Amino acid sequence: MTIIAEHLSQVNASAVSLITAKTQQLEREGKTIIKLSAGEPDFGTPDHVKMAGVKAIADGKTQYPPVQGVFELRDAICRKLKRDNHITYTPDQIVVGCGCKQVIFNAMAATLNPGDEVLVPTPYFISYPDMVSLNRGIPVFINTLQENQFKITPKDLEKAITARTKWLLINSPGNPSGAVYSDQEFKALAGILRKHPHVWILCDDIYEYLIYDQAKFYTLAQIAPDLQDRILVVNGMSKAYAMTGWRVGYGAGPTELIKTMFKIQSQSTSGTSIISQWASVTALEGDHGFVADNVQNLKQRRDVVVQMINDVDGLSCESPEGAFYCYISCKAVIGKKTPKGAVIRSDLDFSNFLMDECGVAIVHGAAFGLSPYFRISFATKMELLKSGCQKIAEACRQLTD
Repeated sequence: MTIIAEHLSQVNASAVSLITAKTQQLEREGKTIIKLSAGEPDFGTPDHVKMAGVKAIADGKTQYPPVQGVFELRDAICRKLKRDNHITYTPDQIVVGCGCKQVIFNAMAATLNPGDEVLVPTPYFISYPDMVSLNRGIPVFINTLQENQFKITPKDLEKAITARTKWLLINSPGNPSGAVYSDQEFKALAGILRKHPHVWILCDDIYEYLIYDQAKFYTLAQIAPDLQDRILVVNGMSKAYAMTGWRVGYGAGPTELIKTMFKIQSQSTSGTSIISQWASVTALEGDHGFVADNVQNLKQRRDVVVQMINDVDGLSCESPEGAFYCYISCKAVIGKKTPKGAVIRSDLDFSNFLMDECGVAIVHGAAFGLSPYFRISFATKMELLKSGCQKIAEACRQLTD
């Protein structure tokens, strides 16, 4: 007999966490690894935000935090949502968590009964299916196409909905694809959702400010305000504000849902760091000039990666409209052999080849539910990106039929 709960056999550890652990082990062995796998900006938290955290400590704001979040932060979140997204919430409709992942997990825990289905478009953020499975739900995948910029269509959505569907998860800009839904695309999806009032919508907007070229960010609640009473808007401080280690995410939604998520959080982690929360107030209310500078920097990196990857025989890459990832097709290298005679049978094999033989860490597409692809994060220094892409190109040249 085992002490482990049976349903955990359906749950996997995060592939990014496993890759990070492997990278660290190889580095301890003395190997140099170019890390293009982590979804973390390299810019550092802005100074005025860091100083707000220091001030919170100096002012003695070091007690247990309110479980639902400091009122001043929840109020600032309401102002942000009104200012930037034209949607109206009150502080009692906001819950602050230890990053977006906790907010999403708590939403699933608050709503899923055994057998409830959650629609997850592929490629997806790695943790979505496992958070559903951990809460006894069933992830139902909606496969997308590269030629449609990895976005679901109304027809895709209509076909996937059943009587057991509880949620649709929408991530725009998307991880790992960088896909950004337009207002017209959201209007079309809203038309389908209106026909199915039992389906709730979770909008994961964490990459909201990281938009390139002519793309514009929208969240579904602003496009379809009549659906707001069954939408949970999820966002946080990690990406645009470079506050990954501060662990602050938030959800905005109907009061009943938020109260239930509060109840779950009160019996698990309690509130996220009060120091982080006060720093987040300053981040939301203070100067945002650094965001535009960071986005311009990321765009330059994106353009370099897209060009270098598309110059490699066997690889192809669309230019992402948002986030800071390139999702790269490696279909043409599947079936080829490495210099040691091993056959590349999958994107996982290709990922392991790049890590073990070439010293480049990327994330294989199967981890995101759509193969054969791999993800590169371009949220790292330009010289490392160029070196990593050069090593990937050299690795592909070593492969033989």
